[in-house]
Amino acid sequence: MSEQPGERLERRLLILAPVGKDAALVESMLRKDAVACFACHDLECLPRELERGAAALLLAEEALPRDGRLAELIQRQAPWSDLPVLILTRPGADSSAVAHALRTLGNVTLLERPVRVTALASAVHSALRARERQYQTRAHLQEREDADRRKDEFLATLAHELRNPLAPIRNSLSLLRLSGAGEPARQVWEMMDRQVDHMVRLVDDLMEVSRITRGKIELRRSVLDLADVIAAAVETSRPLIESAHHQLNLSLPPERLYVDADSVRLAQVFSNLLNNAVRYTDPGGRIGIAAQRDEGNALITVSDTGIGIAPEALPQVFDMFVQGHARDSRAQSGLGIGLTLVRSLVEMHGGSVRARSAGPGRGSEFVVRLPLARPDAPRVPASAHDLPRKIPGLPRVMVVDDNHDAADSLAAVLKMLGAEVRVTHDGQAALDALDAFRPAAVFLDLGMPGMDGYQTARQMRSRNGASALKIIALTGWGQDSDRRQTEAAGFNQHLVKPADVATLRAVLASLA
Repeated sequence: MSEQPGERLERRLLILAPVGKDAALVESMLRKDAVACFACHDLECLPRELERGAAALLLAEEALPRDGRLAELIQRQAPWSDLPVLILTRPGADSSAVAHALRTLGNVTLLERPVRVTALASAVHSALRARERQYQTRAHLQEREDADRRKDEFLATLAHELRNPLAPIRNSLSLLRLSGAGEPARQVWEMMDRQVDHMVRLVDDLMEVSRITRGKIELRRSVLDLADVIAAAVETSRPLIESAHHQLNLSLPPERLYVDADSVRLAQVFSNLLNNAVRYTDPGGRIGIAAQRDEGNALITVSDTGIGIAPEALPQVFDMFVQGHARDSRAQSGLGIGLTLVRSLVEMHGGSVRARSAGPGRGSEFVVRLPLARPDAPRVPASAHDLPRKIPGLPRVMVVDDNHDAADSLAAVLKMLGAEVRVTHDGQAALDALDAFRPAAVFLDLGMPGMDGYQTARQMRSRNGASALKIIALTGWGQDSDRRQTEAAGFNQHLVKPADVATLRAVLASLA
């Protein structure tokens, strides 16, 4: 018995029948019910046919293997699979073989012989329907996996495209920092540098959307002055506050409150709360953010004079995709994830957040509680612009990037740090200049037209005397798979655009 042309293999009933006439008898009983049957005359045939597709397995009690191989075979199936097993048993009490099958084979149905044709057909069709639902589940899981893969590919491409313009912006800011610009220029580039840091971290999050929803964001902790974090959040939200003509009241204690936290993530918490207050407060309202010590904790309260929250909505305001004022037009400008992120990030810092409101039309308050850092905890190290500007004794370095702005601005930063730099804009030009310029290190982009960075690195490595050359990937591609590829292509290091001046300084210092 074999399947007919065009037959769906996943609809087959596999029959484990050491005696051929048993399979023929079952097939004749099920023929009028249009059930496709396939006979496996031994256990060795079964794995292959299960791999090809099967709806259910039917076997006689006498065909049950005594060595556990069938149970092992069924247990090796995919998590979505729960193969229906139909066993034709002898009349009377269950044998030890049947009892063992019930314990080890999972989805088992017993049919006592002599079995009526209608009973057999009914049991088989029930198994077929159950199996069809399993295959539908598999198809749904595959669709979700495909959708996740396409999403990841899209986000990786988007992150790459955003990192490329961020690179020359950060390089230009690094040039301003290294040039020692005085006031008021210094205040301007420091503000721009903080905002670029925020943008870079947000671009990084594009690669980790699923981790955000699961609260798996990596924190980069240091001991911070809470006033600096709040100032950064206010700076981020100030354009929204000013465009709505709100009055902002900022109240900080005279003492410094230090927290062990990720500065960008904590600023994101308060910026989200401020933006939420702005959204739900009519123009010309009042927004407040205040901090105070409460024993071993810092309490930060973000308040507004907005539309308030109904008592029944308060318990759900931090839930994903929940908006307390879904019918209000202002709710349509958000995704309903801002407060969920606030709660996740605060809890990751060991704190808590709660919402308070006296009711509709009476404003809202969000109170964040964070543990204070130990008094003896080390503070944030000096910023990069306080470090020595040039590194003595630097060898030559080459920059290879088809993006002229990125290449030229990076070269300018490296020169400010003391390096002698040659810039090329494609792989072949880099190879042509390699022997004459003889750099100690090459900063190499990956996604160049023609000869890409991987090919360029391999050709550089193949040249005599290039074994000591340090090749650094500087690219907008930052997934683990990209890092594995650069390592296989002979790169020494993988940097993701835009690289900050401290990272570049560390690379050059390793060459000096």
